[in-house]
Amino acid sequence: MKVLFKTVQICLILFVMPSYTDQCGHEIILNSIPKRIISLVPSQSELLWDLGLKEELVGITKFCIHPEIMYTRVSRVGGTKKLDLDKIRALKPDLIIGNKEENEKEQIEDLKKEFNVWMSDIYTVEDALNMIMECGKICGVAEASKSIVLEILNGMEKVKNTFEGKKCAYLIWKDPYMLAGGNTFINSVMSWCGLSNIAGKEERYPETSLEQLRSSDLEVILLSSEPYPFKEKDAEEIERITNKKVINVDGEISSWYGSRMLRIASYVQELKKKI
Repeated sequence: MKVLFKTVQICLILFVMPSYTDQCGHEIILNSIPKRIISLVPSQSELLWDLGLKEELVGITKFCIHPEIMYTRVSRVGGTKKLDLDKIRALKPDLIIGNKEENEKEQIEDLKKEFNVWMSDIYTVEDALNMIMECGKICGVAEASKSIVLEILNGMEKVKNTFEGKKCAYLIWKDPYMLAGGNTFINSVMSWCGLSNIAGKEERYPETSLEQLRSSDLEVILLSSEPYPFKEKDAEEIERITNKKVINVDGEISSWYGSRMLRIASYVQELKKKI
């Protein structure tokens, strides 16, 4: 009888408390809408702010620089790869939102022992839109997240296949040179806009050389502003060595999977003029 009673109690708790499964398959159960949220990824911090969660957002990383008002007002808990766990504990969050690629697994596992942690795992435009919707549901702003998703889709539909299969390389790092390859969010955005990624069949972030790029039949090389901050002088050097057209691009537009996706459509239209 005691076992039966306990089983009924557990079932009632689970019925009352909503559960959410993150993009890594981990389930969290919340007894109320979160009031103290820490975000461990710049793009997701910006998203939470744009969803209207300005009072609920109590912690961000030192790389969460947009918008500036958020960066100056909200407590910072270290870097995405080097979190200050003591600062996080002091903020007493009832929800932490991170990302599988951006954050260190060991630190996330430690946080899961003490807090509700919801992790995104994003490879495609669809994954990003799903993350936005799920964050909205978890944080009690489902309508706001739905509005953002619809606006993103509206804009992106206008620029779908804009570049009609133009072959390109997207450089994200120097010494060694590294490309955005397949199975990445950047590749998914490129594909959506009609850019044919020469590294699209390679996993993640393959290394390359300027000699390889020179001998390739690609038409344009895109230099991202992050994580390596390529400058105009880099573009001039790479263009001279590869004999290809080289364009510096805003890396946040193609790699921030959140409300910054609202800017993709207008940016693609401007990029078309350069390419």
